[in-house]
Amino acid sequence: MIYLVTGAAGFIAAEVCAQLLAAGHTVVGVDNLNAYYDVRLKDWRLARLLGEGGFVLGDDQRRSRYAGAARSAGRFHFRPLDTENLAELEALFAEFPFDAVFNLAARAGVRYSLENPHVYLSTNAHGSLNVMEAMRRRGVKKQVLASTSSLYAGCPLPFTEDQPVNTPLSPYAATKKAAELMAYTYHRLFGLDTTVVRYFTVYGPAGRPDMAPFRFIQWIAEGQPLQLFGDGSQARDFTYVDDIARGTILAAKPLGYEIVNLGGGKNPVRLQTLIQFIEQALGRRAVIAGQPFHAADVKETWADIAKAERLLGWKPEVGVEEGFRRTVEWHVANRDWLRAIVLS
Repeated sequence: MIYLVTGAAGFIAAEVCAQLLAAGHTVVGVDNLNAYYDVRLKDWRLARLLGEGGFVLGDDQRRSRYAGAARSAGRFHFRPLDTENLAELEALFAEFPFDAVFNLAARAGVRYSLENPHVYLSTNAHGSLNVMEAMRRRGVKKQVLASTSSLYAGCPLPFTEDQPVNTPLSPYAATKKAAELMAYTYHRLFGLDTTVVRYFTVYGPAGRPDMAPFRFIQWIAEGQPLQLFGDGSQARDFTYVDDIARGTILAAKPLGYEIVNLGGGKNPVRLQTLIQFIEQALGRRAVIAGQPFHAADVKETWADIAKAERLLGWKPEVGVEEGFRRTVEWHVANRDWLRAIVLS
């Protein structure tokens, strides 16, 4: 198969690319390499996909080395492309006969969406619309669209796909809801087969530096005060990135239009427990610096994954303690260049 993966330098999308390539498929990855967080992490992920695992990051001259130039290695083809540019998308669809699209390009992060809502609307809604329009014009029928558990704010636990999600608490959640609705419209009008996958707090090696796992590991490893919003009693349905990518790929089967939770599926893990896992893996104690709970944050998330098991045959395989051990090991192995990463 020939697959398009948007946001290919992103945390989840890069792992989706890696698993598709390992299965023998051809992958075209696009990303605009924006600087919402430190671009060196995106460079590291692309280097892995392009078979440049020895690539050492750090100096300014090598940051964003992939920007502005198409690169290929074996069955992986990278294009520095923004989904907000419809003309470039259409040219790409004319170049490659895609069998399906994994539409994972997005502006993520709840707090930053409060500061810059316009870019979230532009990327998450307009960019997603452009992808669907390019698919419609070229007759590409299957899309897997990444969405978020942030939509479930205010819903009773555990979260199920049939709950109304009409009260988003952030521009981020609102724009992801907009993309889901547009996908449904294109399904009804043009027969676009879309599986929406709602992700629950994804973590793992090379994760985003604006998320708690990366930040907590960095702070504890360096002996810096850990900035904890609230008292640590808030809980998340943490899901390891390899499991999320596997579920995303399984969602490429024909389903019509479906929304599917991809999450841990067990009782949520409190941030206090997460900190203990990291302390154990690092052999160091955290120094906690409490901060007020943020109004845009959800107190607790918990995915009901019965639908994912029924439709996709999917459930997570990596436990939280094991997953955080692997994540910490990656941080330790890459400490030389991770020290310079700016925490968003």
